[in-house]
Amino acid sequence: MRKFSADFELNISTLDKELNVTENFDIIKREMLINSHRVVMYYVDGFVTASLMQKLMMHLVTIKEFGSTLAHTVDEFVKLSVPSVEVDPCYDIDKAQKLVLSGCSLIVSDAFYDGAIVVDARSYPARVTAEPENDKVMRGSRDGFVETMIFNTAMIRRRIRDKDLVVKYATAGEKSQTDISIVYIKGKANQKYVEEIEKRISNIKTDALVMGHQSLIECLVKHKWYNPFPKVRCTERPDAACASILEGSVVIICDNSPEALILPTGIFDFLQETDDYYFPPLVGTYLRLVRQIVFWSSMVLIPLWYLIITNPQFMPQGLEFLIPRDAGNIPILAQLLIVEVVIDGLKLASLNTPSVMSNSFGVIGGLLLGDFAVQIGWLSADVIFYMAIVSIASFTQSNYELGYAFKFIRIITLILIALFDIWGLFIGFGIGIFLVSTNSTINGKRSYLYPLIPFNKEALSRLLLRRKKP
Repeated sequence: MRKFSADFELNISTLDKELNVTENFDIIKREMLINSHRVVMYYVDGFVTASLMQKLMMHLVTIKEFGSTLAHTVDEFVKLSVPSVEVDPCYDIDKAQKLVLSGCSLIVSDAFYDGAIVVDARSYPARVTAEPENDKVMRGSRDGFVETMIFNTAMIRRRIRDKDLVVKYATAGEKSQTDISIVYIKGKANQKYVEEIEKRISNIKTDALVMGHQSLIECLVKHKWYNPFPKVRCTERPDAACASILEGSVVIICDNSPEALILPTGIFDFLQETDDYYFPPLVGTYLRLVRQIVFWSSMVLIPLWYLIITNPQFMPQGLEFLIPRDAGNIPILAQLLIVEVVIDGLKLASLNTPSVMSNSFGVIGGLLLGDFAVQIGWLSADVIFYMAIVSIASFTQSNYELGYAFKFIRIITLILIALFDIWGLFIGFGIGIFLVSTNSTINGKRSYLYPLIPFNKEALSRLLLRRKKP
């Protein structure tokens, strides 16, 4: 800790050097002379509210007692002469430097000798709180998290006006000093779990959280590279985050990221969607069951179909139509793997296509490629049909990581069936069950299969069925 010196010139030269004022055009050093006393202000252009800073400067100029013995310490001067909502004295040069780079304004003067004044007049660039593109609902609120952390915590406070709601502040990244909020309700969230999260965040050793919440997840979670199942559930919706907080979960909000992390997370937590709660219990339960039947079948459908057409003896009577009439010139397994890759290629191409053309590109690209592939004999029409069903089914689950986890299990199972026939099906599904059962939550204590293991009938029924709120 380096405290401010009694030597004003030394303080100014130290701050100039630490903030690199001469080379950074956006770090402003504003010098004034008030009642024969020098006043220097440091702030980052684009982070401050210009009107507020102008009013503060005008007020400082009008203070008749500026520099008198009536207020010769920073603390006294702040109490008597600085009319701002968020203002604090600062005695640490390193802390002052960090606050300036975070967007605050710093006032240093030879009128007060023991420190500086920090004024929080930040105004971060931010987009409007529109409905998230990847987390839409048919009914309900249309606001969503943005990249500014303070806006996100305000949207949670707006929904949960409880004195027990706690929003703790932390930072991570030695160079980025990224702001992080830990949000929970005291008495509902597990306090030991909250302390564990705080400890993990404080122990993060990295230069910067470059990719926002994803970088934070990789720092918090001890991830096994071979296990694709997600350990953390993310949401861009304030209503979904608040519902989880009220149920006892902990939400982490990372600055520069529009997604909130919900902890702890198990495999069954992904069964829920926000839309379920904006409909009556009967409709919500129906939508939830349809979503899960369709999504889980996306992992089972293709391996079972491939097993049946490669082993006609397993074909039940009356289902002979499942065998392709024209299997194409390429082996069925190769066709399935090619289409899996092509579907992801179309997704990536659609993301990089201008929005006005992306929908047309996806539809036309898929139709043209599929039609031509069938005509020239590369692919079977049956393969394209079944893979189209699987592709559509994957969109019923909003979590991309879980969708790709199922995709990897499906591909592995197909390859194993080609090698070991029916035993390959059992081995592939066994691998999936093993990966799910051995996956752990972020604290390594709660089972990833909770509330199935350990069994909790009430919690499991709430996840599978949409219950009426008391």
